[in-house]
Amino acid sequence: MRPLKIIIILVVIAGIAVVGWYASRPEPADENSLTLYGNIDIRQVELTFHDTEYIAAIYAREGDRVKKGQLLAVQDLERFQYAMDSAEAKAEAQRQVVARLEAGSRIEDIRKTQADVKSAQATVAFAQKEFDRMQEMVRRKSAPIQSLDRARAELDAARERMRSLKELQALAVIGPRVEDIAEARALLKAAESAFDLAKKAWQDAHLYAPADGIIQDRILEPGDMANINTPVYTLALIDPVWARIYVPEKQLGKLKYGMPARVKTDSYPDKVYDGWVGFISPTAEFTPKTVETPELRTSLVYQVRVFACNPQNELRLGMPVTVSISFASDSESSATPPCKER
Repeated sequence: MRPLKIIIILVVIAGIAVVGWYASRPEPADENSLTLYGNIDIRQVELTFHDTEYIAAIYAREGDRVKKGQLLAVQDLERFQYAMDSAEAKAEAQRQVVARLEAGSRIEDIRKTQADVKSAQATVAFAQKEFDRMQEMVRRKSAPIQSLDRARAELDAARERMRSLKELQALAVIGPRVEDIAEARALLKAAESAFDLAKKAWQDAHLYAPADGIIQDRILEPGDMANINTPVYTLALIDPVWARIYVPEKQLGKLKYGMPARVKTDSYPDKVYDGWVGFISPTAEFTPKTVETPELRTSLVYQVRVFACNPQNELRLGMPVTVSISFASDSESSATPPCKER
């Protein structure tokens, strides 16, 4: 009986060993899918003011969800307002100059030049008579020769003044020169551009959210000096969200844009997030040490971005994820699948 018990014990041990080997043997590789590990990435935007000025008000805090176009902060506006008012006044003054030149001479101005010419003609006539009288007196030697010279000079001056007034009358009738009007219009355009620039500086003193997102960091406070080199906020964009993974070269040929994927996390183990392949790097690189697969860390791989649907904002920056990509569909698609939460 004893040998029989030994044989039975040996058979049981052998059976347990066989069962254990089958349970622990590696699963055959699935040729229709690829499972890799990575981390969630998002885009971040550093929000700054364009000009240097003190901050007057801050309207958002860390963790606040903001909408595109929402006002986040305002600089002190006094200096910007002064510059805008000054530029607006200069533009308006030059606008009046252009209007005056384009309207031409008023009838009152033309009539005035006509009256000035008539007055000059009368002055010339009087100077001519005075010259003739002095000439006769000098001939009779009843007046010195210097008086004749003085009368001649006054006559010449009156004639030159009359000639000048006639030229002014002709210019008044013709109106402004085309070149003068063009110059005035160019100066007006420059003045209006200066006003637009001052108005843009006033608008840039208001900081708005460029897209929907979450305030990640609030760096400055009211009273701080802000400029283009100092961010006020760091904004984490809600969309898009993608998983950054690394694919070995032998599997790269199976990937195509738009290929469906599934994303899972340890934080929500019972949830699956729909995704799709949205980026395949054109160049190889050594796998970062954060990738858990030992054999991949020493291989050249290609970075792939799997964009994921994130309706509840559960996928956060840096979160470890498991990505499964299906090779079953060979059709390449550039359209992104509709996002739906499972």
